[in-house]
Amino acid sequence: MNRITKTFCVSLATFLTPAVLADTFVFTAIPDQDERQLTERFGKIADYLEQQLEVDVQYIPVKSYSAAVSAFRSDQVQMAWFGGLTGVQARQLVPGSQAIAQGEEDTAFKSYFIAHESTGLAPADTLTDALRGKSFTFGSKGSTSGRLMPEFYLREQFDEAPETLFSRVGFSGDHSRTIALVESGAYDVGAVNYAVWDAAVEAGELDTDVMQIIWETPAYPDYQWTIRGNADARFGDGFTQRVQQALLDMTDPDLLAAFPRSGFIPATNADYAPIQATAISIGIMDTQ
Repeated sequence: MNRITKTFCVSLATFLTPAVLADTFVFTAIPDQDERQLTERFGKIADYLEQQLEVDVQYIPVKSYSAAVSAFRSDQVQMAWFGGLTGVQARQLVPGSQAIAQGEEDTAFKSYFIAHESTGLAPADTLTDALRGKSFTFGSKGSTSGRLMPEFYLREQFDEAPETLFSRVGFSGDHSRTIALVESGAYDVGAVNYAVWDAAVEAGELDTDVMQIIWETPAYPDYQWTIRGNADARFGDGFTQRVQQALLDMTDPDLLAAFPRSGFIPATNADYAPIQATAISIGIMDTQ
């Protein structure tokens, strides 16, 4: 049975009979790109972790950002590659869970605002009134780089909600679709994860004559690996530390391309306090 088939079978089994997989370390990732592509890439991560940890490791795909948080909350997965916001939400729901590793780029992540050439919008150092009245698409509602931080900066600049600033506001679901919607002209402007955009440009997958970056946000912390607090009790003393070390030791460029990141460094829950504060400030999360 190949890894992709095995992943699908475990995905189904995990959601139907989680007790059967008590000895399997299961993880997921927010679906910020095409699911098929993510399944192929994260299957390789599962193989790597299985070799390093000497336990059965499986990746299961989920359909949405909220589904990733729900799977983590219900212990259907013991670890997840979360965005900044989904990680904060998951750790709030599962006391004792820990952020253990982040990409080297995730300490200073950013979002791009991209625009279709028909808008006449040009690159600028700040958000301008030329955006007013345009149609705008975020990514997923739970995305840090595709929704949370772009909305924060829009509100900070214009002191109003996106729904009153733009003629139409949408949520594409993931960064790849945001790019496609702006490229096609379905939306005038969109907010996208800079790493997804840069990778697509490098691969020659989009037409930069049709759309361009018009603004980039200041830096903020974003993606991270978060593990449940009961991992050591379930898989043995020191397991969390072993998982963290395996992630930090990941140097194979083919594996790192799954994210894409140049490598991983340690992370802590405190690193994401600014994300939580921002989510509370714009009403996405409640204080607790």
